[in-house]
Amino acid sequence: MILKPKEIDCKALFNLDINFPVMGFQTPQENTPKRDENFYFDPIITTSILAGFSANLRIMISGLHGTGKSSHIEQVCARLNWGCLRINLDSHIQRSDLLGKDVLTIDENANQVTRFEQGLLPLAMQSPTALIFDEYDAGKPDIMFVIQRLLEENGQFTLLDQNKIITPHQHFRLFATANTNGFGDNTGLYNGSQILNQAQLDRWNILAKLKFMPSDHEINVIIDKNPQIKTKKDKDFIVKIVEFANLTREAFNNNSLSLFCSTRTLISWAKIYTLMNKDMQLSFQLSFLNRCDNEEFPLINELWQRVFNTELQDISS
Repeated sequence: MILKPKEIDCKALFNLDINFPVMGFQTPQENTPKRDENFYFDPIITTSILAGFSANLRIMISGLHGTGKSSHIEQVCARLNWGCLRINLDSHIQRSDLLGKDVLTIDENANQVTRFEQGLLPLAMQSPTALIFDEYDAGKPDIMFVIQRLLEENGQFTLLDQNKIITPHQHFRLFATANTNGFGDNTGLYNGSQILNQAQLDRWNILAKLKFMPSDHEINVIIDKNPQIKTKKDKDFIVKIVEFANLTREAFNNNSLSLFCSTRTLISWAKIYTLMNKDMQLSFQLSFLNRCDNEEFPLINELWQRVFNTELQDISS
């Protein structure tokens, strides 16, 4: 299939006035993400991502879990009809997964032969794909040095196993997401996060930090993800849980709480609320409270009272 790039209207698609051209494709590709029509685009993060597509810049987005880091990149891809591949740098990813490996196969003469099967990196590089490294700050050292080859200015990648130099497709783009900013985790939330090599970190052109969306947008997102929320009472409940979530985030930032309610948690809370006969406390306990330290219950109860004007049942009793 011949891809026909065209300049897209960023004002129409993202409600952004930007001064650089952004190209997209006329039709979706096989690996183009599904479009979420109600997705909230943070202006700075979205502009950074679009700059990555426009000028082939390497973009890293950091932020707490549940803020929508990878979703932002995917939804930009969805509107540009750009292909997208996500690789989670967890402990199971091996160099051979990224680069490729020799595999045994049967040829047309029924003989057993060995051939090299390319890994995810060379396959993605040779196609119009936005490659996202999720949990970038959790990558193992041997994996990170493989990735460092991708970050060189000329973009060429040497596949040492094959003595082959791969020139990236002109529409290949590179992104990463991380929960920390590269200096490790001092919150205890992200076990396994590494202190990133600063020489490698310096190769990323833009490092953007994503915060939680404004409350009115977050309310709309939760309602959109839970179509069972229809009545005024239910919608008022969503307003309340977002208010409560903001208090937990403020307490977390002040080191008073070890956890906070993310947008993802709120979406689950609302879903459980509709399933559990609209029981506020039970849905809260199942979606968030059971994850909390019992010693933090008094503060959580205080925040709950400020929002809901009721007492929480003590889960430690």
